[in-house]
Amino acid sequence: MSKHPSSAQTPTLSVRDIARRTLELERDAIDALIGRLDGDFDRACQLLLACRGRVVVTGMGKSGHVGGKIAATLASTGTPAFFVHPGEASHGDLGMITPGDVVLALSNSGETAEVTALLPLLKRMGIPLISMTGRAQSTLARHAEAHLYAGVEREACPLDLAPTSSTTAALALGDALAVALLETRGFTAEDFALSHPGGSLGKRLLLTVADLMHTGDRLPSVPSGSPLRDALLEITRQGLGFTCVVSPDGTLAGVYTDGDLRRTLDRHQDFSSLTVDDVMTIPGRRIGPATLAAEAVKLMEEGRITALAVVDDEQRPVGALHMHDLLAAGVI
Repeated sequence: MSKHPSSAQTPTLSVRDIARRTLELERDAIDALIGRLDGDFDRACQLLLACRGRVVVTGMGKSGHVGGKIAATLASTGTPAFFVHPGEASHGDLGMITPGDVVLALSNSGETAEVTALLPLLKRMGIPLISMTGRAQSTLARHAEAHLYAGVEREACPLDLAPTSSTTAALALGDALAVALLETRGFTAEDFALSHPGGSLGKRLLLTVADLMHTGDRLPSVPSGSPLRDALLEITRQGLGFTCVVSPDGTLAGVYTDGDLRRTLDRHQDFSSLTVDDVMTIPGRRIGPATLAAEAVKLMEEGRITALAVVDDEQRPVGALHMHDLLAAGVI
């Protein structure tokens, strides 16, 4: 009886070897981009820097997915951008593109019908076009004011069919474009935080002590000269691990903390005659309300403390900040 060969063939390479080969091919694709950066890259940057509208990124299939990521990266680094599906653009979404915009079109072949169909309309509207393709002589490349060549020698896919190396190269070239614009614009970490207010970086760079501090009835304080017992009751009542000690003129005379209590227990047998002034820390760690919350974290870490008194310009206590507030806000 004849034997039929099994349709499943044992691969000659291990899965780890295949993964290494894939990464090497994609690495080589990125390496090849470095030597290709030329005047067209400069022109693309000039067009984007001069853009008074937005950068409209478009592409089909895998190029479209890469284009969406490039648009998001541009938008988050100081270059207003959004993605438009080329198929939808031909059916009404072209109205999203306005004079003053610049179009960045991605197509590995440079002949994608849905993308090339937009060329006459873009020319008629006077919209500058930057193309990113894998063929320098393609229709899309020839009609662009600046062409970014992202061609690869071969795909990482063993069939040389599935977009792998080519999409990696396009993505890397998009990042290079975004970072070049970012640095040229002088885009700062603070600018980045403004477009990422919900992220951890935004919280570290935008939140101030005033946003997080306890005020009013939640501000632990006792008058200077108060019996130590009153200070302990105030610390217990507020639960922040310390209390401000306020001078008759309203300024912060010092603070009394959980750490001070341990030192008091170690040094004194009789508490009945002690006032808070006898055992408080002078002048006590303090911070201004306009200070970034991240600076408060640094100050707490340096002093190995968990809370800070917040004072105004006249050194009057206006709030209290605890490490737990910083943790809850995501600053740490």
